[in-house]
Amino acid sequence: MQKKHLIYLLFSCVLVACSNYNEVIKGDDYVKKFELANSLYDDEDFLKSIVLYEQIYQHAPKSGEGELAYYRLGQSYYNAEDYYMAGYYFSSYVQRFPYSTKNEELMFLAAMCKVKNSPESSLDQSETEEAINAVQVFVDFYPNTKLMDSCNQIIDKLRFKIESKEMNHVLLYSNTERYRAAVTSAEIFLEKYPTSEYAETVFSSMVKNSYYLTINSVERKKSARIDETNERMRKFEANFPDSDQIKSLNQLVNKLSN
Repeated sequence: MQKKHLIYLLFSCVLVACSNYNEVIKGDDYVKKFELANSLYDDEDFLKSIVLYEQIYQHAPKSGEGELAYYRLGQSYYNAEDYYMAGYYFSSYVQRFPYSTKNEELMFLAAMCKVKNSPESSLDQSETEEAINAVQVFVDFYPNTKLMDSCNQIIDKLRFKIESKEMNHVLLYSNTERYRAAVTSAEIFLEKYPTSEYAETVFSSMVKNSYYLTINSVERKKSARIDETNERMRKFEANFPDSDQIKSLNQLVNKLSN
């Protein structure tokens, strides 16, 4: 009986709270709206606070309450993990309140929204490029920011994601026996990322695919491609003298002398 009574009380409280919330939303008392919005925000009930903050800002956009409401709209969307909407409000806040002391924080968070929307490395990386640009713009705008180290680390991680995507393209061409594309994409990758941690893997793939491209060439092209493959092998050994791939690659390349 006690449990049932407790459940009934809790259910009644929820109904009262919902009824009060709906009354405040429909009403014209903006003091109550602001108080309830702040209470919901402090309780991390962000989705409900958003409705009220939108009303408050529309009612008095140039007031202190309106400015705080707009700021908390962005923060509420961010905490609710809606990074597209959060990014919109953060960016708009900086434009609407250009002299605010919050602008450095919000410009960083606007960039972070793009970082959060960056997909995994197997997917299209257009949004990752946008995220890198956004973080770089923030750094350029606030060159003395205390967040500089964090920004550099974020940019490095994003660039590595793009690098991983391009490395996988090289290997995909190799795995599907598209030898010419594999060699060309490997050359482009190594020119673009000469110090990549994937450099040995990509270079090794380039030598292998150079071999297979050669043996599958028409006779008039074989001589030049044998020379190119031998040169790639020499460069591989020079760049990775301790690689465990040298022996197996040499076994392939040496077949070309026959």
